[in-house]
Amino acid sequence: MHPPNLLIFYVKDPQESAKFYEKIFEKPPVASFPNYVAFAFDNGLFFGLWSTKARNFVSDGSGNRSELSFMIDGEQAVQDLCNKWKSFDVIIEQEPHEAVFGLTFVALDPDGHRIRVCMPDK
Repeated sequence: MHPPNLLIFYVKDPQESAKFYEKIFEKPPVASFPNYVAFAFDNGLFFGLWSTKARNFVSDGSGNRSELSFMIDGEQAVQDLCNKWKSFDVIIEQEPHEAVFGLTFVALDPDGHRIRVCMPDK
């Protein structure tokens, strides 16, 4: 079996969204086209931003019903990352709080996609 290695978010403007993600990923994209931008990670995952205005874009769905999530160790690390993202003017939808799996917060990207930061499951 091939493990999943590409996550794609549908966005209005991939170039603008890439600026946001370049800040929080702390790395530049590996590919950039007018209607698609991609980031690569050391663990083999690729993250793509695809324009909903692209000529060949087809989707019947709408809304943001998923989250891009980062699991990081320790409550202080969660709080520190929240503060760092705030310094980048990232919108924090949910301030750090305790959930069933530990301390977490949720940020929003320019298209309203949810980005969760949490501790690994206890």
